[in-house]
Amino acid sequence: MNSGVLTRKKINLSRFIFALGIKNVGEKTAQDLAEYFGKLEKIKKASLQELEKIKDIGPIAAKAIYEWFREERNLKLLQKLKKAGVEIIQEKRPRYQPLKGNVFVLTGKLKSMSREQAKRKIQELGGEVSESVSKKTDFLVLGADPGSKYQKAKTLGVKIVKEKEFLKIITKTG
Repeated sequence: MNSGVLTRKKINLSRFIFALGIKNVGEKTAQDLAEYFGKLEKIKKASLQELEKIKDIGPIAAKAIYEWFREERNLKLLQKLKKAGVEIIQEKRPRYQPLKGNVFVLTGKLKSMSREQAKRKIQELGGEVSESVSKKTDFLVLGADPGSKYQKAKTLGVKIVKEKEFLKIITKTG
């Protein structure tokens, strides 16, 4: 393995699952799996029926996950990563989740943090992050040079918060 290929050897479980590139498994599904099972070994051993029981994971994604962990080449990949020193860190969710039940959409460039950091903070506090604005969106976080999401949020009457207000929400609750 060349030195540039693997720069970070510690990764949290949901990001690891997402990075595996399992068909029909996006960030949210990877998070759901990490929260439900807590450990990669438990996901590997899960039955198709158990995977289908998880909230927000449908039969198509469940089947894709189940089959991925049954393929020999994928199991070999996991062994190679383990041998290379990749360490999967358990995600610790605080019991206090003040943003639970709220859906956030980010638009534009944030000054104080990356989009990824903002997503993680919202998720740590129990909120959900969506890539698109809909009637289910509770907050649009407005950064510099926002795109079409801003107009759609205004049209739908979604609460729009500027970065400063967003920071107050996440620091006050976190």
